[in-house]
Amino acid sequence: MPSHYTTNMRFKFPILAICLEIIIIILFGVFVGYETNDGGSGHGHSGNDSVPDKFITPYPMFQDVHVMIFVGFGFLMTFLKRYGFTSVGINMLIAALGLQWGILMQGWWHSHSHSIKMTVLSMINADFSTATVLISFGAVLGKISPVQMLIMTIIEITIFATNEHLVVEILKASDVGASMTIHAFGAYFGLAVARVLYRSGLRNGHDNEGSVYHSDLFAMIGTLFLWMFWPSFNSAIADAGINQHRAIINTYLSLAACVLVAFAVSSLVQEKGKLDMVHIQNATLAGGVAVGTCADMNISPYGAMLIGFVAGSISTVGFKFLTPVLASKMKIQDTCGVHNLHGLPGLLGGIAGIIATSMGAKKGCSPTMQAAALASSVGVALVGGTLTGFLLKLPFWGQPPDQNCYDDSIYWEVPEEEEAHGGSAHGDQNTLKSDA
Repeated sequence: MPSHYTTNMRFKFPILAICLEIIIIILFGVFVGYETNDGGSGHGHSGNDSVPDKFITPYPMFQDVHVMIFVGFGFLMTFLKRYGFTSVGINMLIAALGLQWGILMQGWWHSHSHSIKMTVLSMINADFSTATVLISFGAVLGKISPVQMLIMTIIEITIFATNEHLVVEILKASDVGASMTIHAFGAYFGLAVARVLYRSGLRNGHDNEGSVYHSDLFAMIGTLFLWMFWPSFNSAIADAGINQHRAIINTYLSLAACVLVAFAVSSLVQEKGKLDMVHIQNATLAGGVAVGTCADMNISPYGAMLIGFVAGSISTVGFKFLTPVLASKMKIQDTCGVHNLHGLPGLLGGIAGIIATSMGAKKGCSPTMQAAALASSVGVALVGGTLTGFLLKLPFWGQPPDQNCYDDSIYWEVPEEEEAHGGSAHGDQNTLKSDA
């Protein structure tokens, strides 16, 4: 087996993971403390709440977002028939590392002193930074090693935090539900990595690159968790009061409209009019992605529903027609179709934000700055993803060979294999008895 396909993780993975955790613990010891100031810190909520309420009020929103990160994203990627362990397990690994690193990166950018004061709101923002990596993970799912994912997590969150600071603090753009800074950024970062890591041996597909009945059912569980909690995702850092109220309602309506259109278009684009579970698992969520940028803006309920209508349409059409073109013509093997769920709806959300601000839907926001924020998010993602892809392409990260892609057994102890080995052992014993 070639040296660059040495997939044994016994030393390289534990050493890297433990070293990263030790470094993070040291950095937390030096820079991170509890928020105790009555005035609060961070961005998002404001008001004159009492001190106890101020610290605990965002916690229900945090719980919802946390479930989306660890359960929603994890189970959404379990559609691959032999890759469920990695989909859920490495999702948990990435999220645990990402939220710690995100607290540091975002804390350094948003802090006005040398120390980082933690609140529930900073935990929400850390989960948001982790979502960016999980979106990118979907583009390369099944084709990279756990070591590569640890490295990608550290690099991507660092670049994400920089771009977010540019968008929010310098350009002063509004992106409360992060259509641009999380969804578009994560999608195009992942697609850039996937392009650099293109595998010609997979151009005709792979036996394991598909689903079975129960794997699609598990993925649908992830869809339902994400769909139910998406209003919290889009409203968690909105200013408390009418803005947060609008963000919840707009997301709720956009998601509902998106579902009907996604089902309808899925049936329409299929020759026999049958529904495709891939479309239903993913395109039904596009409304939550697309309405994010203008979630807290005064776009009227019908405006939110219109965004969901368009998002469900373009997402479903993207899965049906655009994904094969990306693979065959542009050499981008997008495993989970993140371009259709996060990329295109993220662009739509950015454009909707430009239109909404030009119509005065939110005071103090400039359509020019909204456009600059969208361009920045996509541009930085493409450049950062490309550079990260070249780093991950180095031949000692334990990436799987083509024949072992989309297969848990290369990095996990899989019960079916143990049974097979057990059966083989019993067979050998029976053979010996027969010979005797």
